[in-house]
Amino acid sequence: MNFEELVALIKQNGIVGAGGAGFPTYAKLDKRADTIILNCAECEPLLKLHRQILERYAYEILSTLDLIKKTIGAKEVIIGVKGSYKGACDAVNHYIASFENMRLQKLREMYPAGDEIVLIYQTTGRRPQPGALPISVGVTVFNVETIFNVYRALNGEPVTHKYVTITGEVANPVTLKVPLGMTAGELVELAGGATTKDPVYLLGGPMMGRLGDAQSLVTKTFNAVIVLPADHPIVMRKHTKTAIDMKRAMAACCQCNYCTDLCPRHLLGYPIAPHDFMRVVSNHTPSDTKPIINGMFCSSCGLCEAYSCGQGLSPRMLLDAFKGQLRAAGVQPPKDIPLRDVDPALDFRSVPVARLAARLGVTKYNKTAPLDEDTVVSPRSVKVLLSQHIGAPAAAAVKKGDTVSVGQLIASAADGKLSVNIHSSVNGTVKEVTDKFIWIVT
Repeated sequence: MNFEELVALIKQNGIVGAGGAGFPTYAKLDKRADTIILNCAECEPLLKLHRQILERYAYEILSTLDLIKKTIGAKEVIIGVKGSYKGACDAVNHYIASFENMRLQKLREMYPAGDEIVLIYQTTGRRPQPGALPISVGVTVFNVETIFNVYRALNGEPVTHKYVTITGEVANPVTLKVPLGMTAGELVELAGGATTKDPVYLLGGPMMGRLGDAQSLVTKTFNAVIVLPADHPIVMRKHTKTAIDMKRAMAACCQCNYCTDLCPRHLLGYPIAPHDFMRVVSNHTPSDTKPIINGMFCSSCGLCEAYSCGQGLSPRMLLDAFKGQLRAAGVQPPKDIPLRDVDPALDFRSVPVARLAARLGVTKYNKTAPLDEDTVVSPRSVKVLLSQHIGAPAAAAVKKGDTVSVGQLIASAADGKLSVNIHSSVNGTVKEVTDKFIWIVT
């Protein structure tokens, strides 16, 4: 298979980053890459699915990485896995000798080990310049499920399903392979139902996930449903309004610097200093623009507010709000800002995942959530979103009343734009087509 054929295969089969923002995978293939990194850090507490997939499908994933390496002409593949994921490490070690220039790199048990910048430094010692993409240092990063989706595409299977961990206040925590377009409420029922009154649905991890509800739809980037009580501190924090966060910062920030001292990207020499940003906010001095502009290099990992700040303030939420305003105004991150040296205290200021889980109040939810692929999940209907990725939404290729089958193309990638195809996740009849979704009844 040549480069152009692989790009076309990935685009046609609808493959996007399955663990983050959903960047179309074909656009990450680049012949400038000398190193490919598989991201199995899975650093947020409670999330399980990537290590589970790697443990079960190690050979399939490694063979696909080897094919990508050869196709783009890369020199090395690095499998980044936390050493505590023993099953995944053992599975990789069992097969890795079959492939040339491929090695296992055991990652530290810290958060956020899965941040691209942190992962690249841990595995290669390289650091992209502020605002630059990983390819600028010859690296391309993929997560586990994304590569497994490429493997399936090579065998004629487009993306129609998603692995999802359902945990928290549920009777039977589990990881399931489910059709795209199902609802979070249906997933919770498959996990035995909620075990708390007035359950709240956290979609994604406890650090970077967002609040949803029972009607939230499974997409290609949907990793977890964590059910929490309505009065859980994580829920209360995510309900806080930006205006209130701003007033609390103005009233209470004491400039202790802990948010910066423990900031992973600051420790790696990047020009982000949350305490400087909070000084501008708390003193209401927006004319001091440098800390605000440099806030665009924040990864939004959330350590500053969930772990570092002893006063319960929210630097990450305020930084996110300002970043959104800057982007809306067309402001781009500054370029050519030099990296500082890596802080010599880096290893000593890394936050252990177990301690973070305890601080978040989720330790009791750290259950096995085993991967169950024997249960056939057959919803009565699905609503498959037309926008499940960064870039232009796909355009519906079916109409009301059409009969569709699993894997059939139902929406085409936008012409000439960053976009991917979307396929039916069930056999059924199209009940409705809108500008947001395609509703299919089985």
